[in-house]
Amino acid sequence: MLTHIDRHGLTVADIRRWWLHQANIHMNQMICTKLIGREATFDEAPIVLDRYANTASAGSMIAFHLHHEDLAAGDHGVICSFGAGYSVGSLVVRKR
Repeated sequence: MLTHIDRHGLTVADIRRWWLHQANIHMNQMICTKLIGREATFDEAPIVLDRYANTASAGSMIAFHLHHEDLAAGDHGVICSFGAGYSVGSLVVRKR
């Protein structure tokens, strides 16, 4: 299981929300289980597949756009998109 997120010492437990690539619900559930050790709640890892279907790598940004207003100052989140060929783009964000 992943424990540290970045070189600044953030841990998985420090992450309030995961906005993941939205191609396959089972893939997202598996990733969250590997990351946090259990199935994530909708609040922890919102899904937009039911509303927009597979939007490729834009899905994580759509999820972010729709599900970020409730974060408190200082909350951290991870936006992550990935694709075929093992390409990945992730970024850690913090609400100010």
